[in-house]
Amino acid sequence: MIVLDTSALIFWTLDPERLSQTAAQAISDADRIALSSISIWEIGIKVQKERLSLPVSIQEFTEKLEQIDRLDILPVDVQTWLKNLALNWDHRDPADRTIAATASLRACALVTSDAAIRAFYSQTIW
Repeated sequence: MIVLDTSALIFWTLDPERLSQTAAQAISDADRIALSSISIWEIGIKVQKERLSLPVSIQEFTEKLEQIDRLDILPVDVQTWLKNLALNWDHRDPADRTIAATASLRACALVTSDAAIRAFYSQTIW
């Protein structure tokens, strides 16, 4: 299983050319792909602030994601919030922290182009 951060999810689903070759291969090879449900929230916020345009509504985008057989949208549960709080990382972005906590709890590689996440979480792919 690999975990995608929000940018990797956007690239994979909407603009695959923006994925690095290594990231694209990791996604292609993964038996399971996971993402934190906080990514849905983060995408929705970007759409509302007009920093991201989707070809469909956020509802339709999410429904299409839910139809991908090997993709799991993981809830942000109490364990994830506690791990988020316990991270020894001076990074205030709640989505980034939650995504890193999600990958850490599952001991999974995290696909991300984000330099701050890559500097913190050693099991990243880009």
